[in-house]
Parts: sequence; structure tokens; C-alpha cells
Amino acid sequence: MNILIKLVITTLAVLITDLLLPGVSLGDMSETNGLLTALLTAAVLGLLNAVLKPLLVLFTLPVTVITLGLFLLVINAVIVLIADRIVPGFHVDSFWWALGFSLVLSFVQGVLQSFDGGKKHHGQQNY
Repeated sequence: MNILIKLVITTLAVLITDLLLPGVSLGDMSETNGLLTALLTAAVLGLLNAVLKPLLVLFTLPVTVITLGLFLLVINAVIVLIADRIVPGFHVDSFWWALGFSLVLSFVQGVLQSFDGGKKHHGQQNY
């Protein structure tokens, strides 16, 4: 169930980010194709972040350490560009739009996850 909630939150974040950035397109939003493209984009980004990103981080660890972690932004942009190639209907104009997409998507996801609020910590009781 937790994965389904994360997928919905990421899908909403992808839709919001598409509205905010003109260099990113999910296709025609007047039809259901835009919503399906957003859902597929969220699923592919989640899969790429789970499988490919740890490998990229491992292979680029020296560069990431030298740049004090800023190279992780480049890795995130590359993940978005790979999703651009995989998902039909999802289009990112350039590397810079992919970088902006990853930054805005992370921010929007954080805001949307803050509304979750239903998380209870183990061992604590709410009275």
C-alpha cells in the first residue's frame, strides 16, 4: 500500500511540475493520455531511481565526493533524460530542463509528502 501512495504522490508531482516548466511536456492534458503518461513517468522514474541510480552513484563516487555531492544533481538529470527516452509522450527539451525538472519534482514531492501526516511512529501512542 505504501508503494501505491508513493506512486500517486509522484504522479501528482509530475503533473504539477509539467505545469510549472515549459521545457517539459506530458502531451495533451485534455485527454486521458496526459494522465496515463504522468502515471507511467512516475513509475519509470521510481524504477530507475531504485535500480539504476545506485549503480550510477557507485560508479561516480569519486566525482561525487570531489564535488561534495553536487554531481548527484547531474545523475538525477540523467535519470530524467533516460525516462524521456523510455516513456512515450514524456518529453524534456534539454539537459537543463531535466535538471530543473528533477529539482522542482523533488521540491513538489516533499511538499505533497508533508501533507501525508498519517505516519505514526512505532512505540508512540496518540491520545
